[in-house]
Amino acid sequence: MVKNKKVWIGVGVIALIAVVAFLFSGGKKENTVSFETSKVERNSILSSITATGTIEPVTSVTVGTQVSGIVSKLYVDYNSVVKKGQVIAELDKTNLTSELKTAQANLSSAQSTLNYEQTNYNRYQTLYNKGLVSADEYETAKLSYLKAKEQVNTSRESVRKAQTNLGYATITSPIDGVVLSKAVEEGQTVAASFNTPELFTIAKDLTDMRVIADIDEADIGGVMEGQRVSFTVDAFPDDRFEGSVTQVRQQATTESNVVTYEVVISAPNNDLKLKPGLTANVTIFTMEKNDVLAVPAKALRFTPNEALLTEKQTVDDCEGDYKVWTKDGETFKAHKVDIGTTNGLLTEIVSGIGEGTDVLVDFSINEGDMPAQEQQASNPFMPRPRNNNNKNQQKK
Repeated sequence: MVKNKKVWIGVGVIALIAVVAFLFSGGKKENTVSFETSKVERNSILSSITATGTIEPVTSVTVGTQVSGIVSKLYVDYNSVVKKGQVIAELDKTNLTSELKTAQANLSSAQSTLNYEQTNYNRYQTLYNKGLVSADEYETAKLSYLKAKEQVNTSRESVRKAQTNLGYATITSPIDGVVLSKAVEEGQTVAASFNTPELFTIAKDLTDMRVIADIDEADIGGVMEGQRVSFTVDAFPDDRFEGSVTQVRQQATTESNVVTYEVVISAPNNDLKLKPGLTANVTIFTMEKNDVLAVPAKALRFTPNEALLTEKQTVDDCEGDYKVWTKDGETFKAHKVDIGTTNGLLTEIVSGIGEGTDVLVDFSINEGDMPAQEQQASNPFMPRPRNNNNKNQQKK
């Protein structure tokens, strides 16, 4: 048994030597390397964030009533175009008219009382100056006169209040615009005891809209006023609308542990396609540089490796924090460059290499006629797949 074991070991060693000899012998075809290049050319470097928002009018006013009553007349409906001061509804005025008449009657009575008390006061003043009445009688007459005078003022204010309330029964539009919503119908009773009932919502100008977008706290740091914005709405999927950031609101909103900030975006709507309440899919361009020299960002990460070099090839390196490589014949040459902004895909080249130069970006090694799967396994620069079979065998 020991002898057979030694024989098998010897056979295994010979086979291993044969395989190694074959791999390093002329039996394998020569490897070839192909390079991916890109020109240094002018491009636009963009960086953006996405969010969703709601379209709404820039100016909208909720119209209510400050008095209670029954809606007797409605003069507008949804989508009605109204002018500032135009009558849009009326409440029943019966009770309000009665209150005004009562206030006017009280004022008339107070005025009569004042006239009497003033005459009486003047008489007592004359008698007091002649020493014919006591000081107490004089002061009593004077006090009655002053009370009557105050009662007239109070009654006059009651008349003004009743007139104002009667005026509130006629509801007018506060702005030029379009009626977006109507919350009442004729015959409906509205009560203004604790708050102002909402009757209508009027948008000032539907050609001037805005988007209120919710921006995540991770992205809000890059958003500033004046940045360009593009957005789409599901109602017109083939159209792209343009706007700009007009306001970044400081108040945060927290919902389900997610913190967002509201950003206001202008949305010109000359063709009236945008409607209040539509959901907008927003792209905010937080960084935008046009017509600058740029290369793919991965060109700055390219470095010639020993696997790429043959006996004939040479490397002309240089010092620098950032550099790109070119290949001139059999020579790899490094170029020190100064870079500007980057978005992760493209990097701006400020100086160091001329426009139109081909720079090396990536490479691939083709190992003779080996199948692609075997090439990947033998290429030290390619990721290797997991050997699930071995794991399964180990589990067994």
